[in-house]
Formats: sequence, C-alpha cells, structure tokens
Amino acid sequence: MNKNIILAGVGGQGLVLTTKIICEAAFKAGFDVKSNDVVGLSQRGGKVWGSVRIGEKVYSPNILPKSADILLGMEPLEAYRWSGSLKEGGIAIVNTKTIAPVPVMFEEAPYPEDWLEVMEQKYQVITMNAVEEGVKLGSSKVANTFLLGILAKRLAFDTKFWLEAIEENVPAKFLDMNKRAFEIGYAY
Repeated sequence: MNKNIILAGVGGQGLVLTTKIICEAAFKAGFDVKSNDVVGLSQRGGKVWGSVRIGEKVYSPNILPKSADILLGMEPLEAYRWSGSLKEGGIAIVNTKTIAPVPVMFEEAPYPEDWLEVMEQKYQVITMNAVEEGVKLGSSKVANTFLLGILAKRLAFDTKFWLEAIEENVPAKFLDMNKRAFEIGYAY
C-alpha cells in the first residue's frame, strides 16, 4: 500500500496532532512513513497544511500536485484550496464547519459557497460537520477524531493501530470520547 495524504485546515484545529496520530498508526502497522507540517502560520485562524506519505519505503514527505490519494480537510475553504493536490477521483474527507478567513470576515472577499459542488465534479467527497458531532459527544475538540475514523476506513491497516496511537496522544480525560468519535467516523 502506498498512500499520499494532504491535511489542510486553519491554526488551532489540531492539524499537528492529527498528522502525528496518522503517522504513528501507519508506523505501528509496519509501514514506512514521512510527514511534514507547515505550522509557521498556525496562529489561530491562519492557514496550515501537512502531508503524510505511507508505503513500503518512502523517501520524502513531499507530495506533487495532483498526486495525493486523500485530502483531509479540517475546514471547507482550506480543503477547496488544496483540492488541486488530489489526483482525479481522489478522496476528500471534509469537515463542513466553516471558519471564515480575515478577508471574508471584513467582507473583502466572498466565501466560496459552491466549494462542495466544484469538488464533487472531480473527487469523491465525504462530508461531516465534525464539530457539531463532537458537541453531541461532549466536546468540539474531538472533531478531527471523527475525520480520522473516516480516513482509517479507507486505509488498509487494522483499527487497533489507530486506537493505540490515539491512546498514546490524547489526554486521559478525553480518551473515551475520542475513541467513540473514531468509531463513529469509521462507521460513517
């Protein structure tokens, strides 16, 4: 199995932790893994992105345009911006909870309301308002764990590795909630 995954979101959404869990789960499953995160712009609300490459042997974390298999979009506009990284027919897993960027907040630019229709023309798009689902479980902070569950269903390694990585990286007081979020995402 060789998979190229792009993660895109805004600062404060937990992209670094999400990337770490993906990498650790894949490593536990016996794969070589390389990743990178752009966190210099990660002040709350700034654009952030990362990449994870999984395979038998991986030499670089860099993913060329139009060669990602999966896009994990933590915010719709950022997923839309990074959709050009996906290969034709690739999978986009998108949290539909919007976080308006500064130009939109100051009414200097519109938020692209047609992002979903545009992306569905080229890619398989799976959407979930993961923040809303997290609130139902008790905390919006588990939003990314729903997305991890959806992602895990599309990768070829056992869920036990995902659950081990979650256990090792999530504070104990949130562990049960995160495991439940993962299970719900996996069944989605």
